[in-house]
Amino acid sequence: MQPSSDTQACIPAPAGEQACPAPPAYPASLLRVLALSGHGLWMLLGLALALGIYRVGRSEALLPLALGAAFISSGLLAACLRLPGLSEWHGWHPARRSRPTREAMLALAAYLPMLAVGGLVRGDNAFWATRVAGTALALCSAASMVYTVHRYRRQLSAGALRCSAQLPLSRMVAAWYAGGLWMWLCLAAQDGAVHPAGTRPWIMVLLVLALLLGLIEGLRWQALAQADKRPAGTRGRTDRFVAALFTYAMPSLALLVVDLSGAGVPLVALAAVSCLLGRAIEQRAYEGMLARLCLAERAGHGP
Repeated sequence: MQPSSDTQACIPAPAGEQACPAPPAYPASLLRVLALSGHGLWMLLGLALALGIYRVGRSEALLPLALGAAFISSGLLAACLRLPGLSEWHGWHPARRSRPTREAMLALAAYLPMLAVGGLVRGDNAFWATRVAGTALALCSAASMVYTVHRYRRQLSAGALRCSAQLPLSRMVAAWYAGGLWMWLCLAAQDGAVHPAGTRPWIMVLLVLALLLGLIEGLRWQALAQADKRPAGTRGRTDRFVAALFTYAMPSLALLVVDLSGAGVPLVALAAVSCLLGRAIEQRAYEGMLARLCLAERAGHGP
């Protein structure tokens, strides 16, 4: 079984020594963030269905369900087509007819409750089986994400592992935030509103998630900076600034403008796409710093 995560490559290591994970190229990073957004969509939809608080309507459930499936399946499709640099999905090479890894099997398992939810939603979404399927969808999506991060962190050196302690929580909150933006887009595109009571509560929830995610990421980067005493360089600081601009500034501004002016789908779409790009840039920059620290430690120059 190959110890990789999503489309994760590894830096070659000497014989008998564990390889360090390398940051993926931007296309691979984008596919990984798409999958994160898709799992976030499924988790929010499944949780809302399980609690019986999701608004009525069959298309209201099917659209975010299908969009999440498209996001999560994009990496698998790229691996099946053997696109350059994208030939694996959760460590599995489907084009080579190899056996799926445990990580890939767990990701595939999330498709089962997704199909069940798609077949059970009928409009009022109050049927007990729909709630059970929604619960399974949320749990399977969360389990797939947690295991993916766990497999990635197992490749790190001891120092890098300590620095990335907040990574599972950060990825989970990022999935809720990104998935929430895409869910808002799905619902607003159908009738202009997220809920009959208005969009303001949903906007507040997204802003709180953005604040929480920024705090967790700040702690992650601070821990990494304390462990790696070497300067990150202009490129690293620029990547972090651009990632923060796309992840927090532009979506938050779009949320506030929508709340004040009643502007519709275009601004919501801008917020969702902006967050997607920002997460891809931040994730690649952070994993690059982790790989740098990991290599330094194994070369004998780490903390």
